[in-house]
Amino acid sequence: MKKRILITNDDGITSPGLQQLAKAARQFGEVWIVAPEGQRSAVSHCFTYLTDIVVKEYDYPLEGVKAFSCSGMPADCVRVGIQNLLPEKPDYVFSGINQGFNMAADIQYSGTVGAVLEGAFWGCHSIAFSHDFHGDHKITALYLSEMMERCMSMPLGKNQVWNINFPECEPEEFQGVLWDRTVSEDPFYEDYYEETAHADGSHSYHVVQKRNWKASEGTDLDAIMTNHISVGIVNNLK
Repeated sequence: MKKRILITNDDGITSPGLQQLAKAARQFGEVWIVAPEGQRSAVSHCFTYLTDIVVKEYDYPLEGVKAFSCSGMPADCVRVGIQNLLPEKPDYVFSGINQGFNMAADIQYSGTVGAVLEGAFWGCHSIAFSHDFHGDHKITALYLSEMMERCMSMPLGKNQVWNINFPECEPEEFQGVLWDRTVSEDPFYEDYYEETAHADGSHSYHVVQKRNWKASEGTDLDAIMTNHISVGIVNNLK
């Protein structure tokens, strides 16, 4: 029987990473997309319950892919997809490909990861995919299908998800795949707020971020720093 795959993200339904993920997923099953209508980065596992969410059918530029845009959060997309839009519960929930790594302390803020944690809560085999903000993502293009297939076939425990990050390097610099990466306890970004005082007595704060490129061996952050694909398990509801 053909597998059913529900795909979402936190960068919005027009994201190139979403299309790349859906295109690769078509070789493994029937693909459905329920994705936010716009940018929803850093919303974590937030979902909407005080207001209605609006879902619209979306003319997606991939043959055979049924798609919907959603006014809510990534977790909303998974919830409404499973409960209302798909004819049956999906076998898999994919999220991404996120524009920006999801690893180390940043995982707690990630809408990409929040979506697959919601998928795991519903008993679906769930995988998050991410790569850097910048670059041409050559390693993602070369290894996406292989990593997708391998993680689809490898079992997960209850409320566990696969988290895959692809490095941004040239193919000749690529060092391979590192499995069983633990989530680095080091912050991925060292950040602070720049304060601006206004004439009305209020103050505004703008976050300034600088990447931390120091990590312990065996972690997701260390894997990316050394030009490896990082694959690890993230647990929900410990």
